[in-house]
Amino acid sequence: MSDPQKIRFGILGCAEIARKLSRAITLSPLATLYAIGSRSLQKATLFASSNNFPPSAKIYGSYEDVLNDPNVDAVYVPLPTSLHVKWAVLAAEKKKHVLLEKPVALNVGEFDVILDACEKNGVQLMDSTMWMHHPRATKMREFLSDAHKFGELKSMHTVFTFGADPDFLENDIRVKPDLDALGVLGDTGWYCVRSILWAADFSLPKSVIALPGTIFNKAGVIMSCGAALQWEDGKIATFHCSFLANLTMSITASGTKGSLHISDFVVPFEEKQASFSTATESGFTELVTGWAPVPSQHTVMTDLPQEALMVTEFSRLVKSIKNDGAVAEKKWPTLSRKTQYVLDAVKTSIDKGGESVILN
Repeated sequence: MSDPQKIRFGILGCAEIARKLSRAITLSPLATLYAIGSRSLQKATLFASSNNFPPSAKIYGSYEDVLNDPNVDAVYVPLPTSLHVKWAVLAAEKKKHVLLEKPVALNVGEFDVILDACEKNGVQLMDSTMWMHHPRATKMREFLSDAHKFGELKSMHTVFTFGADPDFLENDIRVKPDLDALGVLGDTGWYCVRSILWAADFSLPKSVIALPGTIFNKAGVIMSCGAALQWEDGKIATFHCSFLANLTMSITASGTKGSLHISDFVVPFEEKQASFSTATESGFTELVTGWAPVPSQHTVMTDLPQEALMVTEFSRLVKSIKNDGAVAEKKWPTLSRKTQYVLDAVKTSIDKGGESVILN
């Protein structure tokens, strides 16, 4: 029997990323794997057996059966982006809390439909941007907010690329226009945009312009792109995302007094520790042969991986609604919407050949 004190998760689909989240749910002290649903009962059964689902877990041959199970408290939705509106809305209507893979939708209009359904049904909504739940993110935020050590943010550059193999570039859902039409922009680009907004304390830019050199596959899906963002106060940010370059996931943020650098912001090099470097009032040595002072390294330890911390935070919010009558936390869906809104602007600029897009 599942622990009644834990949030009972159902998973919709057997996507590769669902393996990671299944482990995260198992590791979380507030959650338990309760059900898995796939369009194929055989596939769901195999997924459960190969991902350490408890013997008591329910195995269903449809997504609907998971949503119709009265004991499922929350669902994780790792389905292709084109299916998010349908299944996230149905989940909300069934009073299931929703942990939604990114990108949350194909555009902000679709996400607003999801958001409206969740608000009307009083369920928690959170996207699956795992790195924000690592304690390293909190420590970096403290540095960026320190007027004496970092000052005012002036510029930010972020990169998330990985060299996809031929099978991925031909067959993965992220290269299919009918499944994940945003391609790399919705995948690794989501993380870049989120990190930029995070550094800017989630203030939206005034304008967005796609950088030259966007690469599409033969189906018209974006394989590589970048953009520049500008705020009314003059700060700027750029990002580059690609399926065609070696694994890189870096952030460089420069302030009036300091700078921050991180080389593994989406997935840390090591699961239980993560580092970043900071510099304040940097300069050169007398003969310009080195830095003075040298940037300092900071390492943050964690007992649980960031994805389990995300599941735990989501489950904490769900428990407060379920047991204490609390209302759903609006912070997380607000951040999701802002990220999607900027993605939309980048996509519009790409579609218009690099025209500047003004955000309202």
